[in-house]
Amino acid sequence: QVQLVESGGGAVQAGGSLRLSCAASGSIFSIGTMGWYRQAPGKQRELVATITRGGGTVYADSVKGRFTSSRDNAKNTVYLQMTNLKPEDTAVYYCRVVIRSAVHWGQGTQVTVSS
Repeated sequence: QVQLVESGGGAVQAGGSLRLSCAASGSIFSIGTMGWYRQAPGKQRELVATITRGGGTVYADSVKGRFTSSRDNAKNTVYLQMTNLKPEDTAVYYCRVVIRSAVHWGQGTQVTVSS
């Protein structure tokens, strides 16, 4: 079993910052790509950022220059530093981790940005 525990969501005003964390535990042998997705009400879940074990990153165009993903392989943890938040960033943010080709999702954490 793999457990993903997310933290760091909350409510902020536009222009503010938040840092999300996602820690993986359980039957972990080799964690591959880790990442963040988000889903706003009435919309499909979309990619926000991914980071490979070696640190290679991919970002959605909408967050480039504002969000930064990082990971600590020793702690099996992935982070998402979000700055200059906008109301359109409001969504439930989900951690996604690939372990031996199996995809695991976190429970989601709410991020609300007010104007």
